[in-house]
Amino acid sequence: MQYIVTFFWSFLLVSMLNYVVSSVLNVPFDFQLGAIVSVVFAILVFIVAAVIPSESTPETGGSEA
Repeated sequence: MQYIVTFFWSFLLVSMLNYVVSSVLNVPFDFQLGAIVSVVFAILVFIVAAVIPSESTPETGGSEA
């Protein structure tokens, strides 16, 4: 389920960014390019999530306030 949601939000946000930037730069909106970039962005998010450790850091010894 997390993959579907990640692809959905990636597609939505990158397509919106593609539309806004193409409007600002006065170039034609390319839907296909936005879709490809959103898939690449989602894959990068999955890679970063796999690289970052998920366990918490161990507590340091000593007195606590």
